[in-house]
Amino acid sequence: MTKYRIAKISGVPHTTLNDLCSGKSRIEKCSAETLYRLAKALQLPMEALLEDAMHTQRGLADAKTARERSYEYGLPEYLQSDLDAYKDGLKNGSDLLDCLWGELYGSINAAEITDGTITPEHADYLRQKYLWR
Repeated sequence: MTKYRIAKISGVPHTTLNDLCSGKSRIEKCSAETLYRLAKALQLPMEALLEDAMHTQRGLADAKTARERSYEYGLPEYLQSDLDAYKDGLKNGSDLLDCLWGELYGSINAAEITDGTITPEHADYLRQKYLWR
């Protein structure tokens, strides 16, 4: 069923449906009346609309977590070495943490800018997680 047809059957504005489908608006924020109209038009219980939305959000969160976890593996050898040394320094309270920080910062920049082996998004993730605490 098209969004246009759902809008016609339910009486929910087409722009509202577009916002919901694009992710601009969240279905959990809709009024009970809008949920009721959509559920009735789709011949579903209102709960089914909300459960599906929550499942989709969990899936997106899980995908983001998996992507972020992958950002710490498969790095160039020099960057992986500096990252491991910095993590170890944090864990053990190293007196050389400022040096390790600088090495990691330089390696992230080299991997992103000089070598192009990591994306800007990847580099920003590493900087945010480890350097800009």
